[in-house]
Amino acid sequence: MQKTTRRSLLSSAGLAAVALPTAKALAAGHDHAAMGHGTANGTAPNGAGDPGMAHGGAAGPTFRAGETVDHVRNGFHPTELLRDFDWGRTRRLPNGRALREWTVYALDKEIEVAPGVSFPAWTFNGRVPGPTLRCREGELLRITFINGSAHPHTMHFHGIHPSAMDGVAGQGAGLLQPGEKTVYEFDAEPFGLHLFHCHAAPLAEHIARGMFGTFVIDPRAGRPDADELVMVQAGWNTTFDAEGNQLYHVNGIPFHYVHEPIRVRRGELVRIYLSNLLEYDPVNSFHLHGNFFHHFPTGTSLQPIEFTDTIAQVQGQRGILELRFPHLGQFMFHAHKSEFAELGWMGLFEVVA
Repeated sequence: MQKTTRRSLLSSAGLAAVALPTAKALAAGHDHAAMGHGTANGTAPNGAGDPGMAHGGAAGPTFRAGETVDHVRNGFHPTELLRDFDWGRTRRLPNGRALREWTVYALDKEIEVAPGVSFPAWTFNGRVPGPTLRCREGELLRITFINGSAHPHTMHFHGIHPSAMDGVAGQGAGLLQPGEKTVYEFDAEPFGLHLFHCHAAPLAEHIARGMFGTFVIDPRAGRPDADELVMVQAGWNTTFDAEGNQLYHVNGIPFHYVHEPIRVRRGELVRIYLSNLLEYDPVNSFHLHGNFFHHFPTGTSLQPIEFTDTIAQVQGQRGILELRFPHLGQFMFHAHKSEFAELGWMGLFEVVA
C-alpha cells in the first residue's frame, strides 16, 4: 500500500497547485484544506487498534463548509486560550517575598484535531497547549506536578534554575512514573517569554503529542498596557511516523482563527507571545498581512531588534511581537511556508473600531 504523506494529502486535496485562499474565502470557510487527516491505511475516524493506524481517515472529514471541531468535548477553546493567563496562587513569606504556586497535571486525552478526527494527546491540564503560567521577576515559584498519565513524564522549564529543578531524568525529582508527584521550586528569572515541556524520552514524541506550554515572567517594572495574546505554534503527526506533520496549528486546532478571527481594536497596542513547539520540521515562521510589528526575541530586552512582518523560529525559540492596527478589516496571518498554511497554520485578525 502506498504510504500516506502530508504531501500526498496536499496533492489529493488539489492544494499543491493553487495559491492560498483569500481572507474573505477563508472567513466564509470555503474549500480550504480538504485533507486526509492522518491514517496510513484509510481506516474510518475514531477506529480501534494501533494508534498509528486508527486516528483519522484518508478521506471524508475536512474543514470545508465551515465545519469545526467540538471544543466542549475537547475541554478547551483556542479563542479562550489566547487571553488565558494563569497567575496561580500567591502568599507572602515571612521575609516579605512573594511565593507563587500552581498545580499541574499530566493527563492522557483524546482530542478532536479536525472534524471527526481524534488524536491520543498527552497534555498538561487536559489542554494543548498547556496552561500559560505567568509571574513577576524575582518571585519564588513552586509548581506541584502530578502525573495522572499512563506514561512517565517531567516538566522542564526554560529559564535559570538549579539542576535539581531541571525536570530531566537522573537529576533531582527526575522522571515521574504514573501516579507520582513532585515539586519544582525556583526563582523567577530572567524576565521574558519562556516555555515548559516534558523532557521524557522519546522527547520528540512527548512534545509532538502536546506536552508543552507558555511561561511568562514579567519585568519588575512591567510592560505597557496592551491586548495580550498567547500563540503557540505546533503540529499533529497523525500517522505517528515521526517523519512529518499532517496538520499544523496555533493553540491546538488547525484553522481555528479562520473560523473565529481574533478580534482586536484599531489603534490599540497588541502584544503577541509567540513560541514554536513544532516537532519533525526544523523551522516555523509567522507572517502578518497588511502591517508590521516590533520583534523582541525571547522578551528579555525591553528594546525591539527589528520592525518587520515576518520572523522565523526554530523549535523552542520564542519572541514577543508588538503592533497596532491602523486600518479596520480582516488581516491574515500564517506560516510563510505555504505547505504549513494549507494544512492549518493560518488565521485572521479582525480589526474593529
